[in-house]
Formats: sequence, C-alpha cells, structure tokens
Amino acid sequence: MYLSHFGFKQAPFSLTPNTALFHALPTHLTAIETVLAGLAMGEGIMQLSGEVGTGKTLVCRMLINRLPPQYDLVYLPTPAQCGLSLQVALADELGINIDTELHRLTVDIHDQLLHRKAKGRAVVVVIDEAQALTDDALEMIRLLGNIETESEKLLHIVLIGQPELDQRLAAHQLRQLQQRITFRSTLLALNEAEAVAYIEHRLSVSGCHSQLFSIAQSRAIWFASGGIPRLINQLAHKTLLAAYSHQRQCICRQDINIAIADTVAARQSSRLWWQWLRWKYL
Repeated sequence: MYLSHFGFKQAPFSLTPNTALFHALPTHLTAIETVLAGLAMGEGIMQLSGEVGTGKTLVCRMLINRLPPQYDLVYLPTPAQCGLSLQVALADELGINIDTELHRLTVDIHDQLLHRKAKGRAVVVVIDEAQALTDDALEMIRLLGNIETESEKLLHIVLIGQPELDQRLAAHQLRQLQQRITFRSTLLALNEAEAVAYIEHRLSVSGCHSQLFSIAQSRAIWFASGGIPRLINQLAHKTLLAAYSHQRQCICRQDINIAIADTVAARQSSRLWWQWLRWKYL
C-alpha cells in the first residue's frame, strides 16, 4: 500500500466514512445546522437529501456526534418493509418489551416517550436510506410524528435519503407527511474551490506535508468527479496507487489519466482539456 511511501498516517481517501477526516464544507455544515436548529425548535419531522456519494452517511455521523446531551438517539439504518416493522424496530430501540399485543405498541411508545420527557430527555429517530421505505412505513412515520403533548413533540424524526425520497413524498397519498416536514436540507456536489480544499484537507489530516496534487491536478479530479465526494475519493486513491506503482514521489498527469480511465462514473479527460488546465493554472 502507498501509505508509508507517501508518509501517510492513515488512508486519506478511504470510502469508509471517517469523521476524523471530516472537512467543514458549506453544504455539509448547512445540513447539520439545519437539523440541529429544527431539533432546538422542537420540530417533529425533518429531511436530509443528497445524491449518491455526496456524503450523507458522514454528515449523519457528524450530526449524531453533535447531538446535545439531552437527546436519546435511535438510529435505524435498514429501511422497514412495512409500518408495523418500523414500529417494532422503534419500540425495541426504546427498550419496550414486545409481546403478542402488537396493537398496544403505539400506547407503549407514547408512555415511554412521556417517561423520558419527564426526566428531561428527548428522543431523536434517524432513519437512513429513507427513499426505500414503503408507503406503509412512511405513513407510520407520519403517525409517529403526531405523538405529542399539548405543547410539544415527544418524538423527533430525521429522514435521510436520496433525491428519490422527494419524488416519493410528492405522491398524492403521502401529501400529509410531506406537509409535516418542516425543515429540509439538500447536500450538493462540491464546486471547484471546495473540491481543491477537500483534497488538500484530507491529505494534510492524513499526514502529508508536501503538495502531492497541484491545483490543476486537483481541478482535473474535481471535473472528472462532477464534484461528488465519493468519486473524488476514488479518483484520488487510484491516482496515488498509480504513482506508487511507478515508485514516484509526486503525481503526474499519467497517474490521473489512469485513475479516470479506470473509473466508470468519471468524466473522461482529453488532450484539449489538459491543455486548457495548464493554460489556466500552470
């Protein structure tokens, strides 16, 4: 592996979300602050959307790390296949004894939430991959979002999903749930400056003390990735592998071309494109 070759302490572009490598990009910070503001105002249901690879899982982990201490977290990473299974999963996470009287689950959940509220605790349910929830499960979310006292919500729900979630919620039969989502945030692809800063940050935090990528090279990765962080990670990782395989201490254009050619989702480069990059940056 190239870690020791380039002097890294950890893999800078691993696809596994690593909060130690989190870079405070505006789109990610806005998403986190929007949800935290919604919780502070006592909102019931909030939504975080983002295209594949834009960093939803990492943002989710950062959000969980930043939850104020009075919140109890329930994290449901696997989409429920029906409303009842979602309700059972929530009850199990809340420590409710699940028996054959499933019709009492709503009452038991309400009582448990009231008990926690009396102790100054609030419950936040984070549901990942929400675009894969069935209509029945989404309707159950609406019903759970209605659990409240005369003055405040007892359950706060954060839906995290791909843009297909917006399409699902636009359906006529889900209009009641859509109206109850008060705070929404969307993760966007990175612009050129953000992508360059993102690459530099990950290299620096991982222990690199030299400029491995020139601005033109970082911009080439940004353009080929479309600004999607996951693709940026893939391209940068493959670029470092290519340089290491030739025992080079610095990156060259050939390394980036190899990485781009090996990545199906990347925009392919051309000689004219590189000439334009040199003209602009070198």
